[in-house]
Amino acid sequence: MLDLKWVRENPDVVRDAAKRKRIGVDVDAFLDLDQKLRTAQQQVESRRAEMKASSKALGKLSPEERNVALAAQKELKAELKAMEAELPELREQHQKLALLLPMPPAAEVPDGNDDLENVELRRVGQVPEFDFEVRSHVELGEMHGVLDIPRGVKLAGSRNYLLLGELARLEQCVLQYALNHMVQRGFEQVSVPSLVSYECMEGTGYFPGGEEQAYLCERDSASLVGTAEVPLTAIHCDETLAADQLPIRRVALSPCYRREAGTYGKDTKGLYRVHQFWKVEQVVIGPADIEWSIAEHQRMLAHATDLMDLLELPYRIVNVCSGDLGQGQVQKFDVETWMPSRNGYGETHSASRFYDFQTRRLNLRYKPDAASKPLHCHSLNNTVIASPRVLIALLENHQQADGRIRIPEALRASFGKDFLGEV
Repeated sequence: MLDLKWVRENPDVVRDAAKRKRIGVDVDAFLDLDQKLRTAQQQVESRRAEMKASSKALGKLSPEERNVALAAQKELKAELKAMEAELPELREQHQKLALLLPMPPAAEVPDGNDDLENVELRRVGQVPEFDFEVRSHVELGEMHGVLDIPRGVKLAGSRNYLLLGELARLEQCVLQYALNHMVQRGFEQVSVPSLVSYECMEGTGYFPGGEEQAYLCERDSASLVGTAEVPLTAIHCDETLAADQLPIRRVALSPCYRREAGTYGKDTKGLYRVHQFWKVEQVVIGPADIEWSIAEHQRMLAHATDLMDLLELPYRIVNVCSGDLGQGQVQKFDVETWMPSRNGYGETHSASRFYDFQTRRLNLRYKPDAASKPLHCHSLNNTVIASPRVLIALLENHQQADGRIRIPEALRASFGKDFLGEV
C-alpha cells in the first residue's frame, strides 16, 4: 500500500506507475473517493462537535430556550446518525481501491510490456556444448526410473509428478545445501506455515488480484502459499520494532502451491511449470533507507548467484521491465538458468525490493530512536533455490554421453556419489 498523503501530492506519478506496470486501477476514481471520504469524515466530526457544544450549553438555557435547543439537537443527532451510516461503505470502497494502487518502479527499471522485454545485465558460466544427442530432463529421469510424471498426474491431476530414488534424494540434498548456504551467511532459519490467513496474503500484496493463482481454503478463510515470502514477511505484522532489531534476515524452506491459472497449453511437458514445488526463500526486513535497500537487494541477489556458481550452472541476470513487475515491486532481478531442452534460459530466481509497500499493508514499523515517530520498515525477498526447476538444469547441464548425471562437487558429500545413475 502507498502512503496516501504522498498519493494525493503525486497523482501523476501513481498514474504513470499504473500505466508502466499495466495495472488497471483508476487512480482518479480513487482520488475522488478519497476526497469524498475525507469530506464525510470532516462533516461527521463537525456534527459531533456541534452536538457536544449543544449539550454543554443546555444547562445555561431557560426552559423555553431548552425546548428549542433539544428539538434542534434531535435534528442534529438524526443528521449525524445518517452521516455515520454512510462511512463504513465509503471506507470499504476506499480501502479496496487503495489496495490496488501500484508502487512506482525505480528509475533504472526499463520500460516494457512483458518478460520478452526484460533487459539482460550479464551472463555467468559457460553454456555446455555436447558432442552427443542431448536428452531432456524427462528422458533422463525416465531412463533412470527416478521421474514418473504419468503416475503423478494419476494421483493429483495435470502438472504433478513423482520424484523417486536418487532424484528425490538429489532434490533434498540441493534444498538442504541451500539452507546451510544461507545460515552460514547469517540468516536465521525459520519453519513457517504454508497455510496462512487472508490477511497475510493481502498484507504481502498477493491479494486482492492474485486469488486465481492461489489454492484457497474458503471454509477456513485461509490460503496455501506460493512462497515462504508470505509468512516470513508477515511474522511481525502489527508490531513496532526497535531499531537495534533491524535488519532481520530470515530463510525458510517450504512447500509451495500455485494454480498456474492462465497458462493452459504453456510449458506442459516436464517439470518447468508445476502446481506443487519446494522453495528456499530469503526475506529481509530493514530500516526505511533507500540506499540501504538498494545495497541489500544486490547482497541478496549475490547469495543466490553464489549458490548457482557452486552448483556449476550457467545463468544470466535480467533487469525486469515495468510491464513484468508486480504491483508492489520497486525493482526485480530475475536469475535465468540455462536449460538445454528449452535451448534457452528459464527463470529460476526472482529478487525483489518493495520499500514500504508490504510493511504499510502489514502495519510493520520500527522506531529509529526513542524520540522519533515510528516508521514503516523496508522489505525485500529473493529465491535461494526452487525445485524441481533447479533439477531441470542439474540433470540437463551435467548429463554425460551414457546418460549418467554428474553431481556438482558441492553436493557429492551429501549425495554420496559422483554420478546419478551410476551402478
